Amino acid sequence: MKKLALYPYFFVVLLFQSCAQSTDNTIKNPVTNSFTVDLVVPNIQDPWGMVFLPDNSILITKKEGKLLQFKNGQLTEIQGLPPILVRGQGGLLDLELHPNYDTNGWIYFSYSSPEGPGNGGNTAIMRAQLSANKLIKKELLYKGVPNTKKGQHWGSRLEFDNEGYLYFTIGDRGNRDVNPQDITRDGGKVYRIYDDGKIPKDNPFVGKVKAKEAIFSYGHRNLQGLTKHPVTGAIWSHEHGPRGGDEINIVQKGKNYGWPVITYGINYIGTKITDKTSQPGMEQPVYQWTPSIAPSGMTFVSTDRYKNWKGSLLVGSLAFQYLERLQLENNKVVYREKLMDGIGRVRNVRQGPNGFIYVAVEGKGIYKLIPQP
Repeated sequence: MKKLALYPYFFVVLLFQSCAQSTDNTIKNPVTNSFTVDLVVPNIQDPWGMVFLPDNSILITKKEGKLLQFKNGQLTEIQGLPPILVRGQGGLLDLELHPNYDTNGWIYFSYSSPEGPGNGGNTAIMRAQLSANKLIKKELLYKGVPNTKKGQHWGSRLEFDNEGYLYFTIGDRGNRDVNPQDITRDGGKVYRIYDDGKIPKDNPFVGKVKAKEAIFSYGHRNLQGLTKHPVTGAIWSHEHGPRGGDEINIVQKGKNYGWPVITYGINYIGTKITDKTSQPGMEQPVYQWTPSIAPSGMTFVSTDRYKNWKGSLLVGSLAFQYLERLQLENNKVVYREKLMDGIGRVRNVRQGPNGFIYVAVEGKGIYKLIPQP
């Protein structure tokens, strides 16, 4: 295992300080290096999802379409994946374990599937069990339609709530003017299903004409963060804005989060998408970043291992290449700090069962954060 002490990356710091302001400009965002990092799983180009198994191994998805198990210092490729379309931002994406994994062995994963109507692909959710380095008993739980050749905005984070419902995300698939605000179409949504794929009868759009009944909330752009609050049990999400307007939201039943009718962002070429940042009947974010940090991965800290971190939200930044800690009071961000500044494109962050924080960085692998005494 390679150990690396953290130090300031002055260029990135100056770049961030010169152009990245948040909704509340009084919130500080200093660089903090109160720990070292241990590169526990090296040499992974594109780690996307990761979960921790009871045998202390780690399952890791590679976007290129490979599932790996890291155990006793060795990486083993798991066989038996379904057909995966690797296109643009799509490929093999997130991972989650059933809350009762110890007894039923179900592993859930999201991926870009070429199956179904239309050319290209769309996001799919599958569950399977692991036996002798192979996936068995594969069950397709949901598949977004129609397929599209566009390579962006697959979404694809997974999370279980305290009642055992599975939440997952599908991005707007690059069709912002149609998908996010239309509950009869997949894309730009958070979905809620039972662990076996069935639709809960109390989902908000059950019985609505032509509605996708798995939808739980809508009006989203591209959600790449999904996590459960360790105290309230609420599901929190974050999503990529366009040029500005990355959002943190608390996912609520049947709510409309506004994209693209309201947004704090603009088009990548600098033109306006809309003049509106608010509208009756549409939710405001808990927090928004302008300019965009390009958030990916998110977890709450529930461990006491890191001084003053308990209750904080950790979010990876692809654009500015650091891990961000957001301190919350009454669901409001009151303090921010940059961790692992300049480490690389942070794709995911998870708290392990041992209480340590693990961070997946593109082109490098998975780091474990070691608090300094």
